Amino acid sequence: MSPLTMNGPLVRRMLVGFLQDEIWKVGAKRAVLGLSGGIDSALVCHLAAEALGPENVHAICMPYTSSNPESEAHARLVAGASGVHFSVVPITPMVDAYFDQFPDADPMRRGNKMARERMTILFDHSALHGALVLGTSNKTELLLGYGTLYGDMASALNPIGDLYKTQVWQLSEEVGVPRPVIEKQPSADLWAGQTDEQELGFSYREVDQLLFRMVDQRATADELVAAGFRPEFISTVYQKVQNSHFKRRLPVIAKLSNRTIDRDFRYSRDWGK
Repeated sequence: MSPLTMNGPLVRRMLVGFLQDEIWKVGAKRAVLGLSGGIDSALVCHLAAEALGPENVHAICMPYTSSNPESEAHARLVAGASGVHFSVVPITPMVDAYFDQFPDADPMRRGNKMARERMTILFDHSALHGALVLGTSNKTELLLGYGTLYGDMASALNPIGDLYKTQVWQLSEEVGVPRPVIEKQPSADLWAGQTDEQELGFSYREVDQLLFRMVDQRATADELVAAGFRPEFISTVYQKVQNSHFKRRLPVIAKLSNRTIDRDFRYSRDWGK
């Protein structure tokens, strides 16, 4: 059995309870998320519908002109299967209006802008519906820094951020994510033909095995080599984790007092009651 194999029913109950606790305790009843047509957002959508009732979940598909039409089709499939509210808000007009001023912008800049444009729409709809924005980044993406800061990595809470991609596939089977979404090639769909694994240079299943040992089990480089991982692969992944650490923390505040926010003042939100 793989060390990443988990108790699906138990994890499902834990994440449903997490969503209920974190949303209800701040006085909210509803959630908003971006539904891309990929498996991560599909899983979050199903979990949110189970936790809050589908009538309290608003899923938004935000295609760009170059987005694969299959992405929206799969987003509609997930929304139909989970019963949530669904809407489409194209981002082409606002993105193109900006890059008309910067026609030489490379694909990375354009992709980051698209991700951040989508998040501004989600937070606007959170205000419209009195809802919290749900994150859809998994643990593999967060550790590798494979996401856009204040774009797809931004949210009020994230139910799947401690699940490796391999585990996202497992739990998606458990909750009933539609089969075409589970079986499709992972892609951020930022430009034509883009796939996650092609861009990363390795498969999710391969890197998950390494990351689990490297991060969760704190294995040394020698132990990882002894386990069969190539030194070059270990070095590449280690550098990605190290170099992307700034994406996984709040903005650093210069310390001047003895009660600095983010390191000394960390009371929970019900402090003072």
